[in-house]
Amino acid sequence: MSREAYVFAQFLRLLPRYEFQRIVEKYNGDYRTKHFKCWHQLVCMMFAHIRQENSLRDIDVALNAHARKLYHIGLQQCPKSTLADANERRDYRIYEEFAKSLMHHARREYAHTTLAIDVDNAVYALDASVIDLTLSLFPWAKFRKTKGAIKLHAMIDLRGNIPAFLTITDGKVHDVKAAPQVPIEADGIYVVDRGYVDFAWLWSIHQTHAFFVTRLKTSIKWTRVLSHPVNKSLGLRADQEILVASTRLKKLYPERLRKVSYRDETQGRTLVFLTNNFTLPAETIAALYKARWEIELFFKWIKQNLRVKTFYGTSQCCKDTNMDRDDRLPRARYSETALSSENEPIQAITLFGGQSLRTKTANLHI
Repeated sequence: MSREAYVFAQFLRLLPRYEFQRIVEKYNGDYRTKHFKCWHQLVCMMFAHIRQENSLRDIDVALNAHARKLYHIGLQQCPKSTLADANERRDYRIYEEFAKSLMHHARREYAHTTLAIDVDNAVYALDASVIDLTLSLFPWAKFRKTKGAIKLHAMIDLRGNIPAFLTITDGKVHDVKAAPQVPIEADGIYVVDRGYVDFAWLWSIHQTHAFFVTRLKTSIKWTRVLSHPVNKSLGLRADQEILVASTRLKKLYPERLRKVSYRDETQGRTLVFLTNNFTLPAETIAALYKARWEIELFFKWIKQNLRVKTFYGTSQCCKDTNMDRDDRLPRARYSETALSSENEPIQAITLFGGQSLRTKTANLHI
């Protein structure tokens, strides 16, 4: 009787094994390793995340319970001490680079996705979110005097809402401090909030022949150079070309900027946008900033679905390995992931059942 592969084994086939092994060799990850290779560590960590295990002991117990099936799903049984040593000592950059490789593949799949906004440029939204940690267990996670945290800096491509850039820093690092690490491509549009209003960084975007859309801080003084007519029925109030008034800021950004004012009647407030794009209509500039909300939904989705309740170690290397393990889930749109979708709901996925991944609804247990 024919038997289909276990669902978890089918899931692992989606990962480019050759690409992973190339990265392992680049960082010499399997040096002096006899049995428990980097691939086995990767599979164990993904197994733990899907089952939402809380500790290394729970992982060990779960693997022992399915000892006869491990070979068929690509796992290898190991003591919890071996997994702990691997998390502690192996280079987290192996898994970080593999996660970025998967993001790159996913972005290519969604490269032709149509935006709700009528623009031909690539549009990115950049923001950061804090993940709280216990300072007594994670003393390296500097945030406040009595509180520890790390900060996830992310940039998503709004064509498919796929992450294009991810990095992790201490919680006390300001959002804009990670901005210089963001790769800037010509003709791209980068939508950010007021926390990223650093004119030196904005000037670097302008020099790369890219565009930015952000909000103007009330503390920034400016002088009007030119005003353009606007359609007030669309909520627009002003479309002006301005120069920053401060001598210090003029040295950082010497050219003209565009200021667009928009009245949001539903919330009863006026939003003032700042951009270096002088060709797009004013209503499109407002719509671009509104689309920035997608990255807030992205962080919300991460915290609801990729729940990192427990790190399987307290060192910084363990933290990075655990975070990269979560980023390796399939890079489909977060509203239509490979595991749960509004159109094709998969209520649960089993590791050891024979059902195909193509099954739309699987009432299975992990």
